[in-house]
Amino acid sequence: MSSPLTSLTPSAVSALAGMPLDLCSGERWYAVHSQPSAENRAALQLGNQGFRTFMPKRRKTVRHARQIRNVIAPLFPRYFFVALDLNRDQWRSVNGTFGVSRLVMGAELPHPVPRGVVEALIASTDGDGFLNLAENLKPGSAVRLMTGPFAEQLAILEQLDDAGRVQVLLDILGRQVRINTTANNLLPIA
Repeated sequence: MSSPLTSLTPSAVSALAGMPLDLCSGERWYAVHSQPSAENRAALQLGNQGFRTFMPKRRKTVRHARQIRNVIAPLFPRYFFVALDLNRDQWRSVNGTFGVSRLVMGAELPHPVPRGVVEALIASTDGDGFLNLAENLKPGSAVRLMTGPFAEQLAILEQLDDAGRVQVLLDILGRQVRINTTANNLLPIA
């Protein structure tokens, strides 16, 4: 059974938080480990407490009982980010928040995410919090399909046009088959 808090869209969570994602002096981004399938609830609860959170999203295809449906999923399942100033904020209250399992710790204090990592993710997301990696795609590179009937399959990017349409080569039964899709459906593989 889904509660209203777990079915929030990314734009609803960011609208409820209503806070900019730029860091103030002394603040750093920290990773929060959430309870299973409770990322949106935890981010909403932290926003209600005055903390700023960021959770990059992706579109994902789920297959179950011969049905295929596209859902919104976190890019990092069970993880999202919170901006904290350890000298100013009562960061221990994050661990007691509904939906939060714990802050990622290093010895006695929360361990900050390296500078630039979260900022690069924020720069690569659209207004609704969806990660847009289309600018990192290059013909000949390996990619993973994220949605559709071939979700989670590996392919080689063959063509990319300015309208965001792509053509990939997918290995099916020992043959390479051309598939047409959109650039937002692909995740580059390093």
